Amino acid sequence: MWIWLILASALLLGLYDIAKKQALKKNSVLYVLLLATAFSTLILIPFMEAGTGNDHLRLILKAFLVTTSWVSGLVGIKMLPLTTASTIKASRPVFVLIFSLVLFGERLNWMQWIGILIAFVALYMLSRSSKKEGIEIKNNSGFIWMAVSVLSGSASALYDKHILGLMDPIFVQSWSNVYITVLLGISILVWNGILKKDTEKFKWDWTLLLIAVLITSADFLYFKALSQEDALLSVISIVRRCSVIVTFAGGALLFKEHHIRSKAVDLAVLLAGIAIIVLGTA
Repeated sequence: MWIWLILASALLLGLYDIAKKQALKKNSVLYVLLLATAFSTLILIPFMEAGTGNDHLRLILKAFLVTTSWVSGLVGIKMLPLTTASTIKASRPVFVLIFSLVLFGERLNWMQWIGILIAFVALYMLSRSSKKEGIEIKNNSGFIWMAVSVLSGSASALYDKHILGLMDPIFVQSWSNVYITVLLGISILVWNGILKKDTEKFKWDWTLLLIAVLITSADFLYFKALSQEDALLSVISIVRRCSVIVTFAGGALLFKEHHIRSKAVDLAVLLAGIAIIVLGTA
């Protein structure tokens, strides 16, 4: 059951990335994140329950990891083509896999291992394709921002597996959004009030509401899948990255990005790996 939940989550996550890219045309990274997360928090208010002090301290740590990943990821998306940035995000399962095996003692069957190895090859192929656009790690700080996003996001995924053994999924999702909203609000106050870095004015965009609905739904399915006893975090992380299919299509069709053919080959290899993982899990 959890494999189908995570596939649905991946679809919504891909649409979420496209909506974010569109929203960044009108507003800065921090404004997009703050408003989208605030709206997501409002959606979840009817489901919120009180918890212990320790529970809330755990969720504050989660909120810090998520905020770091989101902010750095959106900066990276703004600096890189969407087709490149979205596939770099697909490298996150590499780190999640390694630590899932070490920390949680997860065991994969032979089909899952083959699928994961193919997915890793696809990520390497993408790094070569990106050079055709004149985008190299040493010359573009967008790669550094995406690396921070991947590492902090990996830490968040591993932490999710731990805390979902202690708390209800909807409790984790709702209160995490509250704390993420607070952290983003503080970030904007520091950025504008103290550092005086952001000269952009906020512009209302209905895409912000769409982003909130998409990420709320995607995260709900993700937490639901991860909370099931037989769920494998290493597999969930890989399959959820197939959101890159939707994001890639958006970058090609909506944003008219370049060198699509060579990246499409890389993506096809990634999809083959994900398909083998799903067959080995279902």
